[in-house]
Amino acid sequence: MPLRSTKDYSVGILYFILFILTIPAMNWVVMNVGTVCTADGPCLIPVWPGIMAPSGVLMAGVALVLRDGLQAKLGVRWSLYAIIIGAALSALFSEPSLVLASVMAFFFSELADLVVYTPMRKKWPAWAIMASGLVGSMVDSAIFLSLAFGSIEFIFGQVLGKFWMSLAVALLIGYLHSRRAKAVQDERARRPRYFLLTSVLLMNRLLWRSNPICGSFSPIDGLSI
Repeated sequence: MPLRSTKDYSVGILYFILFILTIPAMNWVVMNVGTVCTADGPCLIPVWPGIMAPSGVLMAGVALVLRDGLQAKLGVRWSLYAIIIGAALSALFSEPSLVLASVMAFFFSELADLVVYTPMRKKWPAWAIMASGLVGSMVDSAIFLSLAFGSIEFIFGQVLGKFWMSLAVALLIGYLHSRRAKAVQDERARRPRYFLLTSVLLMNRLLWRSNPICGSFSPIDGLSI
């Protein structure tokens, strides 16, 4: 297995820490942020006209981006470590009613997410985000809503909200990957021209210096190649 650069490792550790922190952050958001907050239920936000969802879906896009970056830098194993640590951390900081629900939902939904995302991410990174996000959101919504609030009333809204977040992230990832691929192609296209120009300049310099008529002067001596 090739060694990773120090830069990749440092960025990967940052992704790792932030990915872990999204779990307690989701639990805080779902109980404190929203257009409507019920007394014994989650705070809600609109995800479609007439359709509400628990506000924790706002963090779904962040978690997807961090998970993608973590796998790219450190691999799948670190994603599993983050899920385990994040689930334990969630149990320490969540409201009592959310402890079991958040731990179980996040753990099993992220595992389902990984099973779909990992085999697809190299060939179809944007579609991997979409498909894994959809599978993960369905598992997460069913487990979390039923355990935390004893109802799956908002499951359609939650799945729809996470779909919007997954779509937004997929479009962003697809755009970034296409730009990166174009940059690599442009760089490869420039290399033959640069090599040819460098070869011509070097040949001309050698010819001018070896020509007894021209002496040691060359009109291109001042060029930097």
